[in-house]
Amino acid sequence: MGHGGSGSDGYGECRHIKARKLTMIFATALAVFGIESSCCVGPVASSSREKASNVRTKVGFLRGGTISRSFDGLNIHGNSTQARAKLTGDVSDNFAHKDLYQSIRSLGEECVQENELRALIESLSNRSKPIRCYDGFEPSGRMHIAQGVQKVIAVNRLTSCGFDFIFWVADWFAQLNNKLGGDLKKIQAVGRYYIEIFKALGMDISKVQFLWASEEINKRSHEYWSLVMDIARRTTLSRINRCQTVMGRNASGESPAAGVMYSCMQCADIFFLGVDICQMGVDQRKINMLAREYAQAIDKSGRRSHKPIILSHHMLPGLKANQEKMSKSIPDSAIYMEDSIHEVNTKIKRAYCPPKVTEGNPCLEYIRYLVLPMLGKFIVARRPADGPNTTYSSWGELEKEYISGKLHPGDVKTNLARALNEMLEPVRTHFTKDEYAKDLLAKIKKFKITR
Repeated sequence: MGHGGSGSDGYGECRHIKARKLTMIFATALAVFGIESSCCVGPVASSSREKASNVRTKVGFLRGGTISRSFDGLNIHGNSTQARAKLTGDVSDNFAHKDLYQSIRSLGEECVQENELRALIESLSNRSKPIRCYDGFEPSGRMHIAQGVQKVIAVNRLTSCGFDFIFWVADWFAQLNNKLGGDLKKIQAVGRYYIEIFKALGMDISKVQFLWASEEINKRSHEYWSLVMDIARRTTLSRINRCQTVMGRNASGESPAAGVMYSCMQCADIFFLGVDICQMGVDQRKINMLAREYAQAIDKSGRRSHKPIILSHHMLPGLKANQEKMSKSIPDSAIYMEDSIHEVNTKIKRAYCPPKVTEGNPCLEYIRYLVLPMLGKFIVARRPADGPNTTYSSWGELEKEYISGKLHPGDVKTNLARALNEMLEPVRTHFTKDEYAKDLLAKIKKFKITR
């Protein structure tokens, strides 16, 4: 999903180690952490590959543990305990920290600040608690593919590295934002539908906490509202107004006053939940930066509060030309998680895909940020008369051939639709065969989406 780093660290250095003994030491270090490297040879590497295969077979669609295309041949596997154990051991700690940093950093289009992320990872062996990451979502309608797939990739990567992940199910926030007409029962039904999608798509929810804002705030109301009030007291109205874009609205004299409350509450969530890393889309940057500013103000007043690290993932555009963002109120602008094969094929066929242009091309972005990280490759199957089949395992390779014209938009669309349908099939099956999920989806489809 992200594209940081050259991929030369770690396994690239192996190529320069000629002594078999050193190679085996490095292979052992990687295997302890659950990492498979293309440079490692012998029984240790074989064992690691076998273990990786078993993990993939058991989990099925859970491919989020794969490091981004910048690190071809290097994969992370194993559970939280194994990952933490590796970092507290004596074997190759420098390699562990470097690989772990690159894996986590590659999830984000932006990281504020990179040196803080490095320091956090290096502190793992001295921590009594695992690193805590979080994202939140307003249950506000059907889930589009980026919201589902990108999140599964990120969460599975982070939890496979030994981190904890909290999903803040922001039901009260959706009500403040007048989603689904402010009907809390409908909002909570959509929240349950989201969780069903994450499960079906392969998120390892055994390592994830889904916390409902309405429940958690009521449990510790004095703590929460005192924090919200302190943030409001220390922040100017003009600064809060700049944050209201997180609601999908622009601040104006006609905007509901709920926007001010919403921004103060979302900033408070980060400290209320004890978050180390905010792993959200770049559209949430302003509110996350406000949290860092608040933490700095607290420090100056003599109260200790660490700044959250912001790891922002790329936001995918809509399928139409010049559509910067997917919109749930425009159904053809996005693929939804339970769309039928026909719906996916039709939407991709009509999607904007200019030849030889990758910038602002939604079809190419789907491949780069969804297909390659999730499936590990993009296969272009052609009719014999149109040329040989081609398999792309990296974005750089595909981008080069598309810009040159060797890869045609027609081939992209046909094979992108096929790849997306492959990714969505477990979700379709779940919402067809699981009675609870089936009834939930039928209910959601009747809801009127409001902005």
